[in-house]
Amino acid sequence: MSVEVRVPTALRGFTGGAATLVSDGGTVGDVLGELASKYSGLKRHLFTDDGKVRNFVSVYLNDEDVRYLQREATPVKSGDVLSIVPSIAGGSPGAVAYPSLSRLRGGPGSGEAGGAAPSARSLSKEQMRRYSRHLILPEVGMAGQRKLLDSKVLIVGAGGLGSPVSLYLAAAGVGTLGLVDFDVVDTSNLQRQVLYGTKDVGVPKLEAAERRLKDLNPDVKIVTHAAPLTSQNALDLVSRYDVVVDGTDNFPTRYLVNDAAVLLRKPNVYGSIYRFEGQVSVFDARVGPCYRCIYQEPPPPGLVPSCAEGGVLGVLPGIVGSLQALETIKVLLGKGDSLVGRLVLFDALAMRFRELKVRKNPDCVLCGPNATQKGLIDYEQFCGITGETEAPTGHEIEPEELKAKLDRGEPVTLLDVREAGEFEIARLRGAKLIPRAQLPERLGELSTADDLVVYCKMGGRSAQATKLLLDMGFQKVRNLKGGIDAWSERIDPSLPRY
Repeated sequence: MSVEVRVPTALRGFTGGAATLVSDGGTVGDVLGELASKYSGLKRHLFTDDGKVRNFVSVYLNDEDVRYLQREATPVKSGDVLSIVPSIAGGSPGAVAYPSLSRLRGGPGSGEAGGAAPSARSLSKEQMRRYSRHLILPEVGMAGQRKLLDSKVLIVGAGGLGSPVSLYLAAAGVGTLGLVDFDVVDTSNLQRQVLYGTKDVGVPKLEAAERRLKDLNPDVKIVTHAAPLTSQNALDLVSRYDVVVDGTDNFPTRYLVNDAAVLLRKPNVYGSIYRFEGQVSVFDARVGPCYRCIYQEPPPPGLVPSCAEGGVLGVLPGIVGSLQALETIKVLLGKGDSLVGRLVLFDALAMRFRELKVRKNPDCVLCGPNATQKGLIDYEQFCGITGETEAPTGHEIEPEELKAKLDRGEPVTLLDVREAGEFEIARLRGAKLIPRAQLPERLGELSTADDLVVYCKMGGRSAQATKLLLDMGFQKVRNLKGGIDAWSERIDPSLPRY
């Protein structure tokens, strides 16, 4: 008997790069256990300490979620395909839910999205020409185009996914687009964030986005929200729009967007990307599942890299974001079969789309019949990231201090916890590479007697690694404040910044 197991990009680093494996197990649990035994790094990604499959990992047998079959006891037979589908971050880091979240007290606001949308009671001659390819579609026509012009969509994140979403929705004539972001355009964004150009580097994203979208279509009203989306403002913002589009790059905001949409009974058009893979769906708890129905809880901090850490093929967000724009337009028009109840997986390297069924979880804490969560929560705490970007007091080192130690010839072990691709771009001389996710399994390669300095790109992952090492008995360990980026900026400008 032979069962094919499909491994997502996020976990292939633990399988020697293999995308497809073969197992002779008789049940889902046997297959997963065999994988965990053969590839030790997979174990903590797939199983909890008590041996249960983690809640942020979905496992599908052919196209059915095994949670709605017999879970790990589900039998498998020769020719079956078992797919591991973990939650991934992917999108834009500019609309994060932190630095500070507190439980919302009170209900949604009553304001409109920056005023009424442009009048769409009748189409001008200019509009009829602009939207002519829509007007001749029986599924759109004059009535459908007026409906689009009267619609309001909130896009959370103006990055890789938000770029194609906003461009295509603006081009389609969606009357009001709300954009949530507070980042500035960086040169590294231009590889995939097609909303911006070189001239926009250093400019606030929302300023550049508004200028570009208004040039694309003056009909559209652009409402900018230059602040983090938090549990203090999410219900107010989302309540002003018909649909919310998730273009985020972090789990706190992803759960926040989902929860606000469920509580306000709004459709949530979901997309996420990682390296060469993407996911797309539409969550609408009124008629189907929400994001929590698939992923009941987020992965532990540092276990799932963001696009900034793991990389992403530049064209991938264009594909996934275009699908999100398509689904948004279908929802607004009320036409076609939306992705409610379906999760589309896209593998760019294989050029393969797969569709999986997603069911409403009767035990969902938010949208189930016996829901226990009645409002928004502290999403930093829920995702376990509170204080994760700072090392414990007394266990940080400034770049200048590290340089002085190295110049004096003091013995220092430099530990790089970035990904291998980042290590190839730039590294500190003599550094040892152990990616953050692999650190628990590779502690034996380090000595508690060594003076350890841990670094990553900006200092966040290395702060997590520093805490882990301290918990495991390493005392002489410090986090390089600001990471290799600060080292390049303040010590060695010859090192590339990325």
